[in-house]
Amino acid sequence: MTIRLLIADDHEVVRSGLKTLLAGADIEVVAEAATGGEALRLVAERNPDVVLLDIRMPDGDGLSALQQLKQDHPKLPVLMLSTYDNPTYVSRAVSLGASGYVLKGSGREKLIQAIQSVAEGEATWTREEMRRMTGAMAAPRAAGDLEAALTQRENEVLTLLAHGLTNKQIAERLGISYETVKEHVQHVLRKIGVADRTQAAVWAVRSGLA
Repeated sequence: MTIRLLIADDHEVVRSGLKTLLAGADIEVVAEAATGGEALRLVAERNPDVVLLDIRMPDGDGLSALQQLKQDHPKLPVLMLSTYDNPTYVSRAVSLGASGYVLKGSGREKLIQAIQSVAEGEATWTREEMRRMTGAMAAPRAAGDLEAALTQRENEVLTLLAHGLTNKQIAERLGISYETVKEHVQHVLRKIGVADRTQAAVWAVRSGLA
């Protein structure tokens, strides 16, 4: 049975390359999207079996599109696609209901196998990915249980952290120093009771901040 696939990536050359890689497999690309918003519209119009969704896209990142897709189409398998093996991205994708995470440098067989697996209702998370995420998925404190509430700036830092930005990028975005960002991150980790940025990202997703 042919799998109907929607590809969402803001680079035409990437979409074309993916279509070339998938040629000859029982996978039909029924739609292409360059933005998250376009992906949401095309899913409703073309009813694909699987969505291959880039992490980084204009008009809101792919993870935001993933969140909306899973709200509107909870049974639709979504396979995240990224250049980066970023644990923050992976943990957010897990939290938001993605069926797997594929790097753009993956070979043809791995990509086809991942698409086929999620189309059959299976998750493609590797043992290593799940090992890394096990601790992160058990964020210990709910937002209402914090001993000290996050400040507005700490909330801003946490939100950007959960979207995969580095401390340097957060500093540039907020117009503050790198050292100040480091201090905010440490305060956030302590207040919400997690050990690292990956756990903080999951906590932010579960608390509705990202």
